Parts: sequence; structure tokens; C-alpha cells
Amino acid sequence: MFGSKKQTVLVEGMMCQHCAAHVKEALEKLDGVADAKVDLKGKCVEVKVKGEVAEEAYRKAIEDAGYKFVGVR
Repeated sequence: MFGSKKQTVLVEGMMCQHCAAHVKEALEKLDGVADAKVDLKGKCVEVKVKGEVAEEAYRKAIEDAGYKFVGVR
């Protein structure tokens, strides 16, 4: 079995735990995302992935949830 890797997704517009939960749920619905941990202060989400997740998939999920996708690092 292949291990998972981590990616950091930068998101603007999250202000509270409700926002964090909304973004977490949106990202965890993506194929390949095993877990998402939101850092409100850092304006990012640490995502555990299995396989590959395209940057465009992150963008769509975050923007559909009503937040601004900044990038992946």
C-alpha cells in the first residue's frame, strides 16, 4: 500500500470554525484526499493525499464552497 503525502492549500476568506468546517468538508470530498486540517490563523489547509490531486480540483472545491483559492505549496 502506498503512503500518503501532505500538501498545503492556501485559502482566503475563512474566518471562523464554521468556515473551517465548510472548507474541510469540501476538500475531503475530493478523490485522493484522505484528510484535511484547517489552520485559520495561517489561512491554509494541510491536506493528506493518496495519489495525485490536481490544483484545479482544489480550486474548484474551494471556490464552489465560497472561498478564494490562493495556491498549493
